Amino acid sequence: LFDKVAAVAIQKVEQFNPQDLANTARTYATVRHDAPALFDKVAAVAIQKVEQFNPQALANTAWAYATVRHDAPALFEKVAAVAIRKVQQFNPQDIANTVQAFAIVRHSAPGLFDKVAA
Repeated sequence: LFDKVAAVAIQKVEQFNPQDLANTARTYATVRHDAPALFDKVAAVAIQKVEQFNPQALANTAWAYATVRHDAPALFEKVAAVAIRKVQQFNPQDIANTVQAFAIVRHSAPGLFDKVAA
């Protein structure tokens, strides 16, 4: 079932809003279903729309990619850049999930960590 849904989602993911993108990645990560083509496509589209993500969507997206260990350095760069600007809007859980995700994938984001620590 998850493979069939992923195949359909790949065809429609460009139409997804930021919440749809975050929810899709989070769902597949939560069930630990291997869907690399879907994660590649979601990352490509999310990079284009990441400025529109709210803090929870940013945190959930980073968490999802870290959880499945899907390599997406360009996505993490964009998430970090947007999170730095929006960090005052993050709640404690969003901050924790985002920082944890970056640590898990060992993605260096000193600007983000400095902003969170300030």
